[in-house]
Amino acid sequence: MDELRAMQTLSYSELAVRVMKDFVAPDLSPGELAALVQESYAGFSSPEVTPLRKLDEGLFLLELFHGPTLAFKDIALQFLGRVFGHFAHKRGSALTVLGATSGDTGSAAIAGCRRVKGIRVFILYPHKRPSELQRRQMTCIDAPNVHVLAVQGTFDDCQALVKRAFQDPELKKKCELTAVNSINWARIIAQSVYYFYAGLRAGALEKPVNFVVPSGNFGNIYAGYVAKRLGLPVNKLVAATNRNDSLAKFIQTGLLQPGPVVPSLSPSMDIQIASNLERYLFELLGHDGEALKAALQEGSKVKGYKLPAEALQKMQGDFLAERADDRTTKDTMRDMWTILNVLADPHTAVGLYAATKLYGSLPGSVISLACADPAKFPDTVKAATRQTSPVPPSLVNLEKKRERFTILPNSDQALRGFILNHT
Repeated sequence: MDELRAMQTLSYSELAVRVMKDFVAPDLSPGELAALVQESYAGFSSPEVTPLRKLDEGLFLLELFHGPTLAFKDIALQFLGRVFGHFAHKRGSALTVLGATSGDTGSAAIAGCRRVKGIRVFILYPHKRPSELQRRQMTCIDAPNVHVLAVQGTFDDCQALVKRAFQDPELKKKCELTAVNSINWARIIAQSVYYFYAGLRAGALEKPVNFVVPSGNFGNIYAGYVAKRLGLPVNKLVAATNRNDSLAKFIQTGLLQPGPVVPSLSPSMDIQIASNLERYLFELLGHDGEALKAALQEGSKVKGYKLPAEALQKMQGDFLAERADDRTTKDTMRDMWTILNVLADPHTAVGLYAATKLYGSLPGSVISLACADPAKFPDTVKAATRQTSPVPPSLVNLEKKRERFTILPNSDQALRGFILNHT
């Protein structure tokens, strides 16, 4: 508890060093880590990096969109890009960064890596699924080390291609692959920092706090779980999903049964197979690799996989879940603007719906995570609120820039060939 009290007065960068130092030692010294952290957040539009906005007594909005691409992914990926560059320089060899995105991870990864020497970047996204602005933030970048691939499939397909690429020994050896998705542990631990930052400022030392997290791939909310395991007093972590709600159903019932991905107003959450759920399941099942493998195999079948009752009870001790369809999302965006003067993007609105629904029934403060600047979804924001979000400088004239991307079939061989031809 004394260590947590000492953390309350630290700046965001100082707190990041305190939280991450034991995870990166001895590969990074405290001085090296501090330098990388300072450089990572120097360009954020808020000096707090992740400012906490009070909406009501005990209700907060954690703004995670003050980085260069206006989404929460910047917080980890600005840091991760510099870490990659640091080790590429140290080893004297190039690294190949491979990632899948449903919308925001790609642009954040590109922004974090485009100017880093010794890094090649390959980003896969589902063709025609992200918003136009999300797509252009990836495809309008003119950098020789960046390759953007529009895969003819869903995000789940893109994610599966990336996972299988990491199982290809020749590809890994020739290209020195490294991950940029939240399957990379460094991303998880970097994201856990803002849970400490917000929780301690919202009174977690007096009463455990609750976090509501718009969820798709389970990475962001898993970072909150890691913060809880590290000692942050957290009562509940609430996964807020859109109509692609297999994760919510799993938390509520224990039945893992992913359905088909359906496009929604919150495209970054159009995910049915949450990668980081595998990480959490490994813990739930007592670190039993064979039991985990069997669970994932059963979960991929029509009948799905049913979590044992004891494990379900344990999960529900940490997690709750809520679901918001498109109509509820738009209604929440309108109400947030009308009542609280909060302009929210559709992903943030999914979380705010769950937060306002549960607010008052949970002990301790409720902190809802704001994932993206509303300017990234201008059409949805205007349709819901009749308001136009101010256009940040990074988005000015983006629609006039030339796009650079390659359409790729949903094929392991096509991806493999492209990577080998461009490294």
